[in-house]
Amino acid sequence: MYSMFDLLFETPSYRPVYVISDSEMKELKKNHHQEELDEITKQKVRLEDAFKAQLKHLEEREKEVKKELKVLSASKDK
Repeated sequence: MYSMFDLLFETPSYRPVYVISDSEMKELKKNHHQEELDEITKQKVRLEDAFKAQLKHLEEREKEVKKELKVLSASKDK
């Protein structure tokens, strides 16, 4: 059976450190920013598509409601 004391000293309390050159760091940052930009572009396209679909749905519903109102108004006048 282990005590808390054993766990404290057996488990390393540090994380590994990696040393890379400045050029590698710049390349990593460039790749990270490019991935982020690609994701932003994909999200914009998805949002625009969702907006267009919602707008189309609302326009169709608007036409239906106007048509129903016209029918109801016509039957009320009779």
